[in-house]
Amino acid sequence: MVNGKKLNQIIVKIFKKNGLSTNHSIICSKALINAELVGAHSHGLARLKMYCDRIQKKVINPKPKIKIKKISQSITQIDANNSIGFVAADIGIKKAIKNAKKTGIGLVGIKNSGHYGLSGYYAEQAVKKNLIVFCFTNAPPAIAPHGAKKSLFGTNPICFGTPTSSKIPFILDTAVSVINRGKIRLAAKIGKKIPKGVALDKLGKDTTDAKKALEGVQLPIAGFRGSGLAWMVDILSGVMTGGNHGGKVKDPFDDFSGPQNIGHLFITMKPNLFVGNYSERIKENIKRIKRLPKIKGVKEILYPGQNKYQRYKKNLNKKINIPKNIAEDLKKLNA
Repeated sequence: MVNGKKLNQIIVKIFKKNGLSTNHSIICSKALINAELVGAHSHGLARLKMYCDRIQKKVINPKPKIKIKKISQSITQIDANNSIGFVAADIGIKKAIKNAKKTGIGLVGIKNSGHYGLSGYYAEQAVKKNLIVFCFTNAPPAIAPHGAKKSLFGTNPICFGTPTSSKIPFILDTAVSVINRGKIRLAAKIGKKIPKGVALDKLGKDTTDAKKALEGVQLPIAGFRGSGLAWMVDILSGVMTGGNHGGKVKDPFDDFSGPQNIGHLFITMKPNLFVGNYSERIKENIKRIKRLPKIKGVKEILYPGQNKYQRYKKNLNKKINIPKNIAEDLKKLNA
């Protein structure tokens, strides 16, 4: 168990030891700690060693020369120069916010980036600036296209956020697989089983063994619909931005043959583009749904983001629990 302030100091020190600037190290540390605080442990400390390994193998550039190209008042293209994904995404979402504040809409495409953690983390930054936001990013092969035997699409998350009438933002951040790949990786790392019906082994049989699942195929949500959504995200964040796509994104844990060249796409919008009373309308929308009759055992109908916000508030002033093998990684990295 360690408090957030102390943990931040350790992570910043580790990233600086690996060649990142102080500013970039702070950006990365904040994203990892946020993942721990919202309960997304698969995207937190469990990935720290992977990022450091990729820097050491020279497939993440710790001193990137990031190019920002203005296409119009609303549209920006970013070449991240193989930077760590947190840094590229931090620049990208801030630029998307700035563009939307100027013109009403911000569109930012990023190429030559890497894994950036939780999409919801960036969506929340836009929502706090009173903007509606979509975040897209692609990932290494994990899901087979509908009708195919071989995995090709990533678990390619879909993320949407909007301001609400309360301090709790509406943020839907979901992988298009039944569970995200990070949860399977974390289960493999700490020796836990995964639920039935989320993955097949390399022989095509349902498995609860996390290691066998990583060698096999993950199942998409809703059959061909989930596969179609994964394809859509691959087009938006890969094909459209100039990033890798069509199964070419490298696995960050196992493939050190070159940079990932992940693509990200951020879309931000002022909520009052069409109606001046958006805040009243979204308040009424949420209220109507929360008033619906509830099934047995449900006290409140929650909108996406409420649970995560409550976990964050609950964990903010608590010490962070670190599993033994991840604590050992931290100790080695900090040696």
